[in-house]
Amino acid sequence: MKTFVAKHSETIVYAVFFLFFLQLIADFVEGIYAFGLLGTSIPPEIASVVLLFSPLALLAWRKGMGERPFHILSILILLTRLGETMLDTRGRMLLAGVGVAAWLIWFPALLWRLSRREDAATTPLTTGLISAVALSALLRVLGHGSDLSMTGGGQLIGWLLAVATAVLLFTQSPNYSITPSPAHPTTQSSIHQSLIPSTLGLTSALILLYFAFASPNVMARWTGASYPAIVIVMALALGGLALLMATRPHWLANLSAGALGAWNGLFVLSLTTAVFVQQVRFPADPGGYPLYETPATTLPLYLALLLFPVIFVDFGLYARAVVAQRPSLPALGGAFALAGLFLLIMIFAHVFTTVYDYIPVVGPFFRDKFWLAYLVPGLGLALPLAAVKRKRIAWRISPAVAGGLGAIGLLAAAAVFVTAARPAARAGGTAVRVLTYNVQQGYSEDGSRNFAGQLDLIRSLDADIIGLQESDTNRIAGGNADLVRFFADALDMVSYYGPNTVPGTFGIALLSKYPIENPRTFFMYSEGEQTAAIEAQVAIGGQTYSIFVTHLGNGGPIIQQEAILEAAAGRESIILMGDFNFRPGGEQYALTTAVFDDAWLRKWPDGVDDQGHDPADRIDHIFISPNIQVTDVEYIFSPASDHPAETAVLTK
Repeated sequence: MKTFVAKHSETIVYAVFFLFFLQLIADFVEGIYAFGLLGTSIPPEIASVVLLFSPLALLAWRKGMGERPFHILSILILLTRLGETMLDTRGRMLLAGVGVAAWLIWFPALLWRLSRREDAATTPLTTGLISAVALSALLRVLGHGSDLSMTGGGQLIGWLLAVATAVLLFTQSPNYSITPSPAHPTTQSSIHQSLIPSTLGLTSALILLYFAFASPNVMARWTGASYPAIVIVMALALGGLALLMATRPHWLANLSAGALGAWNGLFVLSLTTAVFVQQVRFPADPGGYPLYETPATTLPLYLALLLFPVIFVDFGLYARAVVAQRPSLPALGGAFALAGLFLLIMIFAHVFTTVYDYIPVVGPFFRDKFWLAYLVPGLGLALPLAAVKRKRIAWRISPAVAGGLGAIGLLAAAAVFVTAARPAARAGGTAVRVLTYNVQQGYSEDGSRNFAGQLDLIRSLDADIIGLQESDTNRIAGGNADLVRFFADALDMVSYYGPNTVPGTFGIALLSKYPIENPRTFFMYSEGEQTAAIEAQVAIGGQTYSIFVTHLGNGGPIIQQEAILEAAAGRESIILMGDFNFRPGGEQYALTTAVFDDAWLRKWPDGVDDQGHDPADRIDHIFISPNIQVTDVEYIFSPASDHPAETAVLTK
């Protein structure tokens, strides 16, 4: 092991820094979004995106960067990664932003240092990126869709990686401790004409990995495709690339421009198609609702997963092209500042596809254009190849490194089964406890990320059936975390998430201790943010309940509630729960209670429970068919979320 580390220290260091970048930028963007979520408006904290332009600092290093400032940057990245997980949302956002800024200076500085080395090999850089993505996927699987190393006891993993990397920084071989060679003096040339395409390609590769491939749960929620299958196909694709680099590196070295172009073209087409086919064509006429979600093919997604190693091939080519140009640090600073602008635009585009209703003027353009957030960086990855002079790369890696990458893939594939929920077979009794809970994207009332706290509350209520709202965290605004999977696996419950994340709706989910039968999602007419509802059947103790879970738009538009009532018409033993955004006494409430009973009032007819609680302004409701009996109803007011949880014990 010691020999392996010494021989491959460069790759190990790169792997940790790429992994930490993916983690830092995920927390940075999530933190900014969290303030907008809490205020439902554009937060002033958005100004911190100026940190993405940190490469401009390289304009000051006109004579090059020595080893000391480079190592200071390296240690700063490690420290910010460790420190940000221990802070509140604002502190976490700011420290993660500083870490991202430091990394965006460190990376072009690293390329500059590589360009001053006699043996300017970039294969360890590419291998480090492959390793980082494989590790990221493994940590996400082990953390049930949330990075295991970022919370709780799992933070020890981050500490071990950081300490090991710090040791390698100061004790590794001279291959990494680069000093400018006297035979190759630092130049002060302006930005070379092909430097910008190369940096655009590098940035696009990182964007695609950050947006999706480093978090396989994200892609599972695009389509509802099998999560284990996605992880396994990713592992096979990465393992195949590692095997190729170890045994047939000349195949990659001799890849023709036409073959590489075809590989890129097919990848971008399949990736964009995988998202686009999930995009719902919403009717403009309110009469077209309720509109049921129809399953789309997942074939383009699996094809994109098989082809996605081209990202690493392109990354290696772009990195080699930058190094071969031997640019000055100011030239790199200018090029990467432009790349930072592109990164910022793509982050905004991705987030705007879900918050379009809150962004004046610009926002509506991004409605129903989630596919665009992947097409553009896909083109940014592929098109610059035509403008970049390809340099021959020695793609070979050792069998030990290839075996290590294969082992990570096998661990991820095994872990996806080991960590999955295991619902116990239950006969069921006469009573069923249901729970509706708006979890505010996993954030507490005071704006702290609170997956564990919400899980504790849910577990303490021991519900048989759970309806969740605002659970759409499987996107960069939610840190690419899978809150529903986190809950379902921890509670050993069956889960159904709807709708898929592509349409950009409120996230709603149904969890159950018993099998969920015939689950479907339908949409309601929305002039603002898109809304949807889940319908399914759950059989308990010989009784079958028709379950509906929803989250209406702001103000609880009556047209949306009418669509739900239409979908529920003719069903028996209905439990309709969710965040309806309307209060008792309103027109929507009267329309609903003309058909169903409010479980709260069935138990507490005067509106006040035996503890003196009177939630007269409640917008979270459990409505039931008249034939269902109510044993108990309770509102649990907790700072775990900005909404109370409502639970009811029902019988037939």
